[in-house]
Parts: sequence; structure tokens; C-alpha cells
Amino acid sequence: MGDVSGSAGAQGRSFGGLPEPLYAASPSRLLTWLDCPRRYRMTYLDRPRPVPRRQRAHTSLGLSVHNALRDWWDLPDGDRTPSAAAELLGTGWIDVGFRDADQSGSWRDRMRGAVTAYVQGLNPDAHPLGVERAVAMVTGQLRLHGRVDRLDDRAGELIVVDYKTGRRPPTEDDARFSLPLALYAAAVWKMFRRPCVRVELHHVPTGTVAAHTHTPQSLSNRVEEARSIAVDARGAERDYARAGTGSGRFPPRPSPLCTWCDLRAHCPEGQAVGPEQPDWAGLDPQDLPPDASGPGAASVT
Repeated sequence: MGDVSGSAGAQGRSFGGLPEPLYAASPSRLLTWLDCPRRYRMTYLDRPRPVPRRQRAHTSLGLSVHNALRDWWDLPDGDRTPSAAAELLGTGWIDVGFRDADQSGSWRDRMRGAVTAYVQGLNPDAHPLGVERAVAMVTGQLRLHGRVDRLDDRAGELIVVDYKTGRRPPTEDDARFSLPLALYAAAVWKMFRRPCVRVELHHVPTGTVAAHTHTPQSLSNRVEEARSIAVDARGAERDYARAGTGSGRFPPRPSPLCTWCDLRAHCPEGQAVGPEQPDWAGLDPQDLPPDASGPGAASVT
């Protein structure tokens, strides 16, 4: 895969001649920096952290599905049945952010059926190499960490699997250009000392799979991209340590995404973009008020 381990080197030296600590980040943290430096600051640096809005319905739905599939693999051999998956989804349903009890119940029933159909296509005896598997790697000054929904070992090939629950099934391009998936694959390769180049997005509501097989070079390119993002974010954090919220390194990036931001109550520029989306706006269009428009795909990563 090429050299993705990097070297701590002497890129940064702090007082006393000690090497600068590694910059620790998840893919989500890196992408937050790219999306909006203001949100990055409020999420990761400001203390006390600004209070976010309550969880939206599509996030509750995604977490419920992820938790059910995680717990299904933890069941004893012989107990991993489609009906068991449906039971786990029902008992673990997160009833937050929905318009009312009827809407929540309707989506719970729909996702119970989706999870049941999804596990019918799985071999319950082929236990994954990892479920909700923590992965990590060090590359240059970046210590990358994250959690893989599922890590499969199929005929000796390691495969990163990510569950999706949004209303739009992901495409092959979604799998190909996903920075988190590429970084997870690179981390798995380093941890297990075995090639890991295939990444898959499993859309549970439809049972479809969008996949991409990286090359060693494409993984190295994505790791280098992450290192570049980390350099920019770390430089901004140094300025924050000096100037606090007065730092000019964290400008807002107003866009339609601001109507979905959990921290928009603390950002006048974000509020100016437009009215906040309803809690349930990330669900199917049939559940939206006439003047609301949801994102292309609501999902949990």
C-alpha cells in the first residue's frame, strides 16, 4: 500500500525540545473542518461547548438500526435469526425527534421489516472479524481513530462494511469517494498487516450494496489528504490557543447545510441562511411539510 505510516520526525517541536504531540482526529472531525471551521471550533474547541439542538428523527432511526445489527451479531450461535433482529430493532427503538408517536411507530415498523429482510441475506454462522470495531493508525503527525460498523473476512479478503439508512441508496461513487471508508481500510491494513482495499456501503432499507475496490495508491492518496486536512486544522487550533474565540481562523461557511446544523442557534450567519429544518425532515418526503426539503440521504456513519 506504500508508506502510510509516516514519521513523527521533527515537524513540530514544543518547549523543552520535546516533540509536538500527535494531532488525534476521527474522519468525522476532519470532515467537520472541511465543511465549516466555525462548527469545528464550537464542536471541538470551545469550552463550555455550546449546547446543540436535540437529536433529529433520521439520526434516531440510524442509531436504532446500527444498534440492532450490532446486538444481533452478539447473540449466541443459533439465536441469530431474522425474527431476533426484528425484536432487537423494536425493543431498542430510539423515539426522539419524530413528529409524534404515530410517525415514530410507523417508522419503527418499517425499519423492523427492513432489518428483517437485510439479515435474511446474511450467513448467521459467518461471524465478522469485527463488529463496531475500533481502528486506529498513526501517519506523520496525525493519529487517526474511528469505528467500523463491520469488518468482514471473506475468503481471506478484509472488507470494510458501513451501514446506511438514508432515503437515497448510496452509489458506487459514494463508496469510491468516501474519505472515512478509505481511512478505515488503511487503518485495518496497518492493524492486521493484511491488505484491505474493498469498502462497501450497505443500504439497509433496500438491501442494496454500493462497493469500491481501492488500489494501494488510492488509499495512500486518501491518507495524504487526511494528513493535509490535519495540518490545516492543527494550525487553526494553535491560533485558537493564542486568541480564543477571537481567532480569525474559524469563519462560518454558510450553505443550505446550515438549516440542518445542530449548532445553528449559536451562529448568526447560519441562521441567516434560512429557517431550521423540522426534526423529522430527514425522513421520506411524504413525511415533510409542503415547504420543507430534506437532504439527499440522511444516514449515520
